[in-house]
Amino acid sequence: MALEFTDANFQTTVLNSDKLSVVDFWAEWCGPCRAIGPVIEELSKDYDGKVNVGKVNVDNNPQISMNYGITSIPAILFIKNGQVVDKQVGAVPKSVLEKKIQANL
Repeated sequence: MALEFTDANFQTTVLNSDKLSVVDFWAEWCGPCRAIGPVIEELSKDYDGKVNVGKVNVDNNPQISMNYGITSIPAILFIKNGQVVDKQVGAVPKSVLEKKIQANL
């Protein structure tokens, strides 16, 4: 199951991790976010133990969203060693996200 990243745990679970993190910025009222939700869940199962895959609810965690300048959702950041190494804005097929994950593993 996808992790829940929050303002409180983001530093330890994402920025301080030695693994690639895939962070989905979403909101309950966002249709495209709900459409990509199952893809994020699948990726969390496919890459369990290899990649941190999780979601940030932008309504509940405004600090992270502001820190990364998230203005459109869904926005998916690929973060490794505390740095954003790739980004995807908008709902896309699973294959697009898998290519980005593979390129940054």
